[in-house]
Amino acid sequence: MTLPLWGLVCLSILALIHVSCDSFLLKLSVGNAWTAGPRDTGVSRNALAGRARRAFTNFLETAPVFISLALVAELASLHSALISAGIYTYLGGRALYLPAYLSGVPYLRTAIWLIATSGLAAMLAGVLLA
Repeated sequence: MTLPLWGLVCLSILALIHVSCDSFLLKLSVGNAWTAGPRDTGVSRNALAGRARRAFTNFLETAPVFISLALVAELASLHSALISAGIYTYLGGRALYLPAYLSGVPYLRTAIWLIATSGLAAMLAGVLLA
């Protein structure tokens, strides 16, 4: 399997980790009765559950860009060093983003977000320069 396809598999794993973390921290925050019920009323998440939700939302904002660039690279048989570095950089950054966000350390998640996003820029450059 090629690197772009492995990247998509890894992205799927990251998505499942985000969904699970968001779900488990929500359940810990608001209790099982609300999460198992119809959720007709809003709830207030605790700080950690709120961070997990915001990290997941941020993941969902960048994942489609990765998916589209990985698919373009794969379908056009573009396997340059720039695209490979971008895949590794994005996935590595996104793997670190959730724990960084949950930790609450100021500026850490922002720095990691910049690293991950630079991976997307590298992938885009690799596709455009091919």
